[in-house]
Amino acid sequence: MKSQQGWTAEQIPDQTKRVFVVTGANSGLGLATTRALAHKGAQVILAVRDEAKGHRAVAEITAEQPGAHLEVRQLDLANLDSVRAFADRLRSESARLDVLVNNAGVMAPPRTVSAQGHELQFAVNHLGHFALTGLLLDLLADGNDPRVVTMSSTNHRQGRLFFDDLSGERKYSPMGFYNQSKFANAVFGWELHRRLTAAGSPVRSVLAHPGYTSTNLQTSAPVGLVKLLFGRILTPLAQSPDRGALPQLYAATAPDVEGGQFIGPDGTAELRGAPKRVQIAPAAADAETGHRLWELSERLTAVRFAFPAT
Repeated sequence: MKSQQGWTAEQIPDQTKRVFVVTGANSGLGLATTRALAHKGAQVILAVRDEAKGHRAVAEITAEQPGAHLEVRQLDLANLDSVRAFADRLRSESARLDVLVNNAGVMAPPRTVSAQGHELQFAVNHLGHFALTGLLLDLLADGNDPRVVTMSSTNHRQGRLFFDDLSGERKYSPMGFYNQSKFANAVFGWELHRRLTAAGSPVRSVLAHPGYTSTNLQTSAPVGLVKLLFGRILTPLAQSPDRGALPQLYAATAPDVEGGQFIGPDGTAELRGAPKRVQIAPAAADAETGHRLWELSERLTAVRFAFPAT
């Protein structure tokens, strides 16, 4: 895919009757994604940790777009019990799902552990989305042009998996473990593509990253120098959430997107610009790494993916 110079959310095809789940949909990239999809007629389920914030986001969008098809559902990706409850509720209420956008994330907090005792960034950014995808995969398989879009980052190229210290008990670096989580997102998205293809599934797994975008990701969790750098000093270089959401919107809706592709901005160092296909780090596409992370994630989440028989 060449750079889609000038591609904007206005070029999203009509999404009427398509059903999306967007995690972290109440702010930042998730809110921008939800707004753009609603504008094109999609039904969007806002999967949010704070339902009150989710309802405020719905009110904001419907004030601009009366009649938008939006629903709020509680989801705490840091708690695997919440992930299961969300999936169970969706399955009981909805007969179909077309696109899952694994958007939510946390960046560079002080060392914190999840409800199940996992390092928070790995838990939210990777494990929660891994479990959610596995629990909804059969719904997606029956969808219309079904896709899983997983948000990574250019930081995945600086990341690696600390298999001997995943929770940072021995040594913790906020940005080092953020990079690990974004690397895990890339490994997961690629390995999911590989397994879906091998199984002959109609679901496409696509990766995306937003470049450098100004959102509350840089201010809500980081502390100290990281918060100062990304939350204040470098913000003049950042693009808006509406622009930063374009790669994941393209990945979720463009007819020419193929499984396994990675969509990011076309500007210098992929920091900003129109969507284009970018390169995944070779280490993230390594089959052995993908297999190892997959087996580990299944064990940590107790979720096994049900792929169709070939």
